[in-house]
Amino acid sequence: MTASEIDRSERLHGLDWLRGAALMLGVVLHAAMSFFPTQIWIVGDDQRSAWASGLFFVIHLFRMATFFLIAGLFAHLMLGRRGTWGFVKDRLSRIGGPLAVFWGPTLAAIVAVLIWNAGLHGQTAADAPPPPTYDWTNIPLTHLWFLWVLLILYAGLLILRAVFKALDRKGVAERALDRATEALVGPVGPFLLGAPLALALWLHPAWIAFFAVPTPDAGLVPNAPALVGFGLAFGLGALLDRRRDLLKRVEAWSPALLGLAVGAGILALMLSGGPTPRLVPMTDPAIKALTAAAFGVATYASALAAVGLALRAFARHSAARRYLADASYWIYIVHLPLVMAAQVLVQDLTWPWPIKLVLVVAGVLALSVAGY
Repeated sequence: MTASEIDRSERLHGLDWLRGAALMLGVVLHAAMSFFPTQIWIVGDDQRSAWASGLFFVIHLFRMATFFLIAGLFAHLMLGRRGTWGFVKDRLSRIGGPLAVFWGPTLAAIVAVLIWNAGLHGQTAADAPPPPTYDWTNIPLTHLWFLWVLLILYAGLLILRAVFKALDRKGVAERALDRATEALVGPVGPFLLGAPLALALWLHPAWIAFFAVPTPDAGLVPNAPALVGFGLAFGLGALLDRRRDLLKRVEAWSPALLGLAVGAGILALMLSGGPTPRLVPMTDPAIKALTAAAFGVATYASALAAVGLALRAFARHSAARRYLADASYWIYIVHLPLVMAAQVLVQDLTWPWPIKLVLVVAGVLALSVAGY
């Protein structure tokens, strides 16, 4: 057994925890949206602050790219252990099943909170705009969009694996991929990975820069920046599972990657208008190109930095962290209607927004963990 094979047999406790933390940060992300200085969320709080939108920006910049990178690594690992059909059955059960079961009730619960909030503000059905006509291009996936995108990326992984097996019987292309992975691990990696994402963002006509990679939460075909951005992160994760030895290099480079992420992230934030969101697409091609490039670098630098720091800090097994990591999937699936309901309950209180944010997050986590 080679050193790389030995590494692949070990459980990566740090990445288990980071995947769970990325999902649980979604609770904080959505809870902060009601406190934005400009109302963008369904529930608008009386207390507003640019610090709330700044918190959202930081979390949103790295969270889902990090999640998909880890998902790609674990998907490749499972595929190798269980084979194609075992992998397909497991993913349809654990990813497709929850999407099919929870999407309808989640959407119904969100609509119920909307109606409740409208009633509290004296609005009736007559005040509501006419409902849109939904089809496959705009069906609301809600926050469960990540399950749909995962299924798409799993299918892509299976297709690419089959193509490589059919056309690369001597393993020449696979060895080239392994060597290319080395170039992606380190300070050059975010620039190489960020270039395709930057191009996709620049070409996206409706891109609102503050929100980085546009969330593909409407329609069955994800937008191009999401497919490119999350697809590259997922693919990098799969490649890193082939080269587990490179995770040590990710750890070693994590401080430098964090510095690069902070610098590129600050530049991206300033170019996109600062912590008070500009809710209009960018129009100046040159500024848009520079902003897209900053987001491209910041996205992958922050994801790789998070992976490296998690491997450093959480390498050992912890029963508490393992429990929360396991519970995080359930927490994220059920959290959004609970967050919205909690936001409705606190929206008229005159307390400072950080206190209300903590109350919303703590209450939702307590209820979610209890349900788990």
